[in-house]
Amino acid sequence: MRVFAGLAGLVCLLASGAAMAAEEPSYTLVERVGSIEIRDYPGLIHAEVTVRGDRQTATRRGFQPLANYIFGGNQPREDIAMTAPVTASRSSQSIAMTAPVTSEPAGEGEWVVSFIMPSEWTMETLPVANDPDVRLREAPPRRGAVIQFSGVMNERRAERHLEELEAFLSERGLSALGAPTFAAYNPPWIPGPFRRNEIWIEVSAD
Repeated sequence: MRVFAGLAGLVCLLASGAAMAAEEPSYTLVERVGSIEIRDYPGLIHAEVTVRGDRQTATRRGFQPLANYIFGGNQPREDIAMTAPVTASRSSQSIAMTAPVTSEPAGEGEWVVSFIMPSEWTMETLPVANDPDVRLREAPPRRGAVIQFSGVMNERRAERHLEELEAFLSERGLSALGAPTFAAYNPPWIPGPFRRNEIWIEVSAD
């Protein structure tokens, strides 16, 4: 029992340490209702790639070129600090932006996988990626409805929490301004119960 408790404590420590090591985007909390929050985000810079596949496959495929970029795969071989979360959202080129968001299929398609760049960098100071598939994009300030949950973000779990978030938007009379973004904060070796996941949907700030 003591050994198990010690191992559990070590896992908790490693999980919290991994989360603390990476910068996360700042935001202003507007409202919290249970596991759902309304947040205002400032403008953020994304390094991103477009990948085909289902969400989980696309996230794995997209991670490597982005990791290569921040770990020196750029000119002039500059290291960029790792941030959290890693996000994936449907490519706007592969979906019709119609409501409700639940009409979007969960299978094969184009996904945009991105790392949010550390706040110290600007579009002018970020290095150019060696990989032409990696692009930089500056997103404007926006408001998002966000649901947070733990566990491995498989399709069943993600769909369940997405439905909960969409029901919240419907109850509040809030319209989604685009496809949902799936955000994973932890590396894959972190056990499911200690993982932090979120789904973001942009909404009007009016």
